[in-house]
Amino acid sequence: MDLTNKVVVITGASSGLGRATALELARRGSVLVLAARRVEALQETVELCRTLGARAVAQPMDVRKEEEVNALAQLALQQTGTLDAWVSNAGITCFAPLDSERFDEHREVIDTNLYGAIYSARAVLPIFRRQRHGTLINVGSVLSKIGQPFVPSYVISKFALQGLTETLRTALSELPDVHVCSFLPYAMDTEHFEHGANQLQRPAFPMSPLQSPEKAARALAELIERPRRQLMVPRAAALGLALHYLAPDSTERVLHDLLQKWHFSEEPQPDTTGNVHAPSDEHGAVHGTRRPLAGTVPVVLYAAGRFAQLQLQNAGSRLRGLLGARAPT
Repeated sequence: MDLTNKVVVITGASSGLGRATALELARRGSVLVLAARRVEALQETVELCRTLGARAVAQPMDVRKEEEVNALAQLALQQTGTLDAWVSNAGITCFAPLDSERFDEHREVIDTNLYGAIYSARAVLPIFRRQRHGTLINVGSVLSKIGQPFVPSYVISKFALQGLTETLRTALSELPDVHVCSFLPYAMDTEHFEHGANQLQRPAFPMSPLQSPEKAARALAELIERPRRQLMVPRAAALGLALHYLAPDSTERVLHDLLQKWHFSEEPQPDTTGNVHAPSDEHGAVHGTRRPLAGTVPVVLYAAGRFAQLQLQNAGSRLRGLLGARAPT
């Protein structure tokens, strides 16, 4: 699909991947309807798109409120009379164990990441059915496929989002020109890590290999142009998921150890609710300010060595069990 003059809605467009995607689509000539909670940051995104020659409008709103999501869909239809693509990108996170004393931040994460996408789907389904065309992209994560112990509500919401996507595909299967796609990025250089709620009192940092939002945005734009069921970026992330399929116990232990070692710094950080209950008052930015605590090479070498060690231990345990079973009684 040529994106020139196609109407595209992006939620969570004030910063990070949302802003990067808006700018990428602006370069491709799309008509953009951009939504987020941060009014000034959202308007910044709109102005940047307009400087690239695109037609863009802002709609400050919260995806947790279904009436505001419905209003966003109507605003999109007012642009040219059609709605070509909707990117459900709005998302927040909370760094805290699931059994933490304070649960309300976990609830808000699920409300935003999952119910925001559900409300979006409810708003676009009648439009896409009436038009008999349209593309809905649910922005999940590699964590839609594998667990992570320090952001449990984020993982739960992203797994559920994958279920929503599969359900919608089935519901719309009789309409060949209506597409529902999963976009699954690995860690990106965005404000995600500094703006999340954090009850661990240690600042969170992205894990290498960190990818640029611009690269992910190009892939997302290409997914709108050529829809497919699922796109993982970078594609190499699929190798980690393949290892998890083949050796789940070892892979999960390696992931836990990697995160313990390099996901958090030792410096103290006050307990914070981040942008969970209310948006940040900072200007929006495509990039975050926190760099990984270790480069790609040390992370890969550590993971490979730890995985090999665990596999040898497991093989030794199985061998001892086998020999014990064969020993005479």
